[in-house]
Amino acid sequence: MVSPTHTVQGAGETPCLAEQKSQASLANLDDQLQDPVLCRQLLHRLEAALSGLPGQSMRFMEVCGTHTVSIFQSGLRSLLPAGITHLSGPGCPVCVTHDAEVAAFLEMAAMDNVCLCTFGDLIRVPGPHGQSLKHAMARGARVRIVYSPLESLNIAEQNPQWTVVFLGIGFETTAPTVAATILTARQRKLKNFCVFSLHKLVPPALKVLLSDSDAHIDAFLLPGHVAMVTGLAPFAFLAEDWHVPGCVAGFTPADILLALCHLAEDLRDGTPRVQNAYARAVPEHGNPRAQELVHTVFQPRDALWRGLGSISESGLGLTSAFADMDALARLGINLHETPPLPGCRCGEVLKGRIEPRDCPLFAKACTPLDPVGPCMVSTEGSCAAYYKYSL
Repeated sequence: MVSPTHTVQGAGETPCLAEQKSQASLANLDDQLQDPVLCRQLLHRLEAALSGLPGQSMRFMEVCGTHTVSIFQSGLRSLLPAGITHLSGPGCPVCVTHDAEVAAFLEMAAMDNVCLCTFGDLIRVPGPHGQSLKHAMARGARVRIVYSPLESLNIAEQNPQWTVVFLGIGFETTAPTVAATILTARQRKLKNFCVFSLHKLVPPALKVLLSDSDAHIDAFLLPGHVAMVTGLAPFAFLAEDWHVPGCVAGFTPADILLALCHLAEDLRDGTPRVQNAYARAVPEHGNPRAQELVHTVFQPRDALWRGLGSISESGLGLTSAFADMDALARLGINLHETPPLPGCRCGEVLKGRIEPRDCPLFAKACTPLDPVGPCMVSTEGSCAAYYKYSL
């Protein structure tokens, strides 16, 4: 595998010049990891490993929206050996947000003097009766699209008459930033700011998927962004308890192919391991500072997942020290049983039971322009990626 080149600032070099060299080095590395010759070599290696597997087949699942898009966008899916089946799992945070959670933040949006702050994709996620935050905005609800959680603090400071709610969505990757925002709100003594934590944890969901007798997952392509924060330890159970290999991967074609080679070789040799094929970005033990931020503000709690239902300790709730910033408690809202979207089969797509094209709504009643389900809403959703790159 190609190793990144490290640029060292020399005597007399300006910081700007050193930064330009570093960026050029990274760009050169990215080009190398998309090199057709290197990818062809890795494909041959993958084919050789596959030939030693029972049935010469492997079903792998990725659980990262960026992997979903990378595999489709690069055309890699069409180049994989015939015996390899790619399953796109619950790796898109917008997609796994449960109907009951969508109903809850729509209820918040309808309240007087409440302002919701959210990332853009969540605006279009349909809730009960096909309504979304976009519809709520058309009816006059205060909804602001932000590009950083910290922007919501400025909105709270400038509008003390509002209760500003940030919709904290994402996996282990985004939780540290939201935790830092909550700590900053406490430092600024903002009394009108709170968070609806929709954060999910990846490892508990993998356990549920492995328990599903209909899933038939042989190996996991593990999420690089999540592992940057968590390290490898939270995924050790895959090999230790389930004898299923997992490999953390980057996002270029060569990154993904190398990880698939590791997975196939482990299956062939009967030595399932959790490996790191993205060592240039993922330390073995993750990011201790980010982990500390999360542990300071959040604690594990049961959470709802679209398609997977309630999973024990798979979400992040605020600790007692920050309970006053819990939006559900602040606004007196509970999560209620909510009927699923009629005809939408996102839940089955997220579990790898069907491909997007197997849903009768796909590319007919459900398109990126007029989505019925969240897997078609998010740019990282399986249905959206399939629609854009495989039709």
